[in-house]
Amino acid sequence: MQTIIDAIKEKQLLQFTYHGNIRVVEPHILGVRNGETQLLSYQVGGYSKSGKIPEWRRFDLKEMIGILRTGNTFSGPREENIQRSSEWDRIIAVVR
Repeated sequence: MQTIIDAIKEKQLLQFTYHGNIRVVEPHILGVRNGETQLLSYQVGGYSKSGKIPEWRRFDLKEMIGILRTGNTFSGPREENIQRSSEWDRIIAVVR
């Protein structure tokens, strides 16, 4: 979890495997929602079964495998992120 928190603080892209697919994301909010620790991200690379990239996605932390910071950065919060911040029971980290 610390890797994700650090990536959020430093605005670094993350790469991981989720449901068998590589994802590259801008991590925006790490929090707890309905008892599950989740990451709200803007997926910018990798693969998605829906085929929609870039796109907002929520990922259950327990299903994310091989989480790595890529070293590449992004500019910061996206405007659409503001309205999503109220959907959480508890926020652990948020991009600023």
